[in-house]
Amino acid sequence: MLDKGLGFDEKKIRCHQRFANDILDGMIDWVRVIDKTGTIIYVNKPMREAIGRQLIGTKCYSVLGKGSPCKRCISKTTILTGEIVEKEEKVGEKIFSVKSSPVKDENGEIYAAVEVFRDVTRERKLEKELIRKNEILNEDLRIARSLQSKIFPRKGNYDNINVDYIYKPSEMLSGDMFDVFHIDEEHIGIYISDVVGHGVSASMMTMFVRQTMRAVKDEYKAPAKALSELHKRFLSLDLEDDKYLTIFYGVLNKKDKTLVFANGGHNSLPILIGKDGVQILEAKGYPITYLFNKVDYKERKVKLKSGDKILFYTDGVIEAKDKSGEEFGLKRLINIIKNENENLLPAIENNIDNYNFGKQEDDFALLMVEVL
Repeated sequence: MLDKGLGFDEKKIRCHQRFANDILDGMIDWVRVIDKTGTIIYVNKPMREAIGRQLIGTKCYSVLGKGSPCKRCISKTTILTGEIVEKEEKVGEKIFSVKSSPVKDENGEIYAAVEVFRDVTRERKLEKELIRKNEILNEDLRIARSLQSKIFPRKGNYDNINVDYIYKPSEMLSGDMFDVFHIDEEHIGIYISDVVGHGVSASMMTMFVRQTMRAVKDEYKAPAKALSELHKRFLSLDLEDDKYLTIFYGVLNKKDKTLVFANGGHNSLPILIGKDGVQILEAKGYPITYLFNKVDYKERKVKLKSGDKILFYTDGVIEAKDKSGEEFGLKRLINIIKNENENLLPAIENNIDNYNFGKQEDDFALLMVEVL
């Protein structure tokens, strides 16, 4: 009920004041008003009840458990500048985000600051836990990267061929994989593979490719048969439809120096580098994917000579983009091959790094096999 002795305007003012107080007291957040001397002149009900003692007339910093003013007093800054200022404060066991705003009189002069305390304890605990889990995850990824790098073939001589490579993931883990291994006394298996995507799932898939190719090499010496078996085992993983990989697999006969190869959808076709020039090892075939229940691959054969080199690579090489979005392309790669006799792999890497605009977006791998 309004007081009958008050005029209409006074009644409205009292009503509005009570209305404002009801709103402030009904808030979850703590609210207090601090004057120019740092003295508390108003506290809402949630803050009064939480602190449990008289606050009006006390210094603002005493509520925070401090014996002297804060080094960064946001209410003082607000009163001096009129700016809205924020910081975090710990009160007891809780953490609050505190926002200070100016309070003006009827003349527009700032005479106090209102501070709103929002409890962010739960959020900060979650952030701390997230940081801790990220640190554990990063350490796991570091170990996984170290393990992944250790499964690549050793560099150097494999009987009458020499192997060299550069492996450069765009993230901590890569979806690119290549391998060189003995099949028997006469044959050496060589493949390069590119799993869709990056990161943990792609790197796990590379482990599957490596394990499978080494498991089937004795039973399926022909590249086409080996890729069909890889596809069959891939289907048994029962992954999502958007998971797939490409692979180019060749078997080198060390005695007659022939390379029989098949292509499982790998669009970065290897390049044969010989005394007579360069030759693309053309071969078509479907990727290892869930789109097909059964896939048969075709084989091709090429005769090699001593001194010949074969460059295997993934699409991160030819699909590197400059600032205009133009891809590096096969033509530029072939030009480097024609103009660089020594240190070919580092030359390609340097050209890709210089061509790339911004962050490297895709993994890339370069594998060089030379017939001795």
